[in-house]
Amino acid sequence: MTSTVFITGATSGFGEACARRFAEAGWSLVLTGRREDRLQALSAELSKQTKVHTLTLDVRDRAGVERAVESLPAEFAKIRGLINNAGLALGIDPAPKCDLDDWDTMIDTNIKGLVYTTRTLLSRLIAYGRGASIVNLGSVAGNYPYPGGNVYGGTKAFVGQFSLNLRNDLVGTGVRVTNLEPGLCESEFSLVRFGGDQAKYDATYAGAEPIQPQDIADTIFWIMNTPAHVNVNSL
Repeated sequence: MTSTVFITGATSGFGEACARRFAEAGWSLVLTGRREDRLQALSAELSKQTKVHTLTLDVRDRAGVERAVESLPAEFAKIRGLINNAGLALGIDPAPKCDLDDWDTMIDTNIKGLVYTTRTLLSRLIAYGRGASIVNLGSVAGNYPYPGGNVYGGTKAFVGQFSLNLRNDLVGTGVRVTNLEPGLCESEFSLVRFGGDQAKYDATYAGAEPIQPQDIADTIFWIMNTPAHVNVNSL
């Protein structure tokens, strides 16, 4: 039986790397993102390896998420894996100088978008049963504060606690839940955080050997392919 994975934020970074990794292994893909041009380009490439279905959506739109999931064709309807990757950080100013609109965007995407997608897909994951997996992208920022981390770190702390509570709610269903907390990673994420400022982006990685999106994709693939009786709580 072919396995299907649902990936949010698949147009760049971790999400795109996950799409490539799972395609290599023959999993069917449901790829979501806001940038339709990138989704279509990725779909055209990966369709040479596996079955791909794309959904252009913003995870902050609850009704849009629900409609998108309801619209899944039958061949993509049985979901074995959910990768809640869509998320972002905006700015690194201290709290008194932060833009409240940026805070709203991070909360709406990193928290509400994640729970909308999770709740909407839960019945399908439970129907799949033993061996189904949810991987939520947290961050070390959810555990270790740093100047300017304020709301972003708070959203990732939520992801960690939500993951633990969700796992307890799903005991007996066979659905596993993992909170994956990367550290310094080199991806478009940092460019978005700094509003496209390439100099700040480059300075972030100066003198470091950051984690690459492929490293995260390999880790998530391993998590989802551990024996069905194994649940990786946090990594």
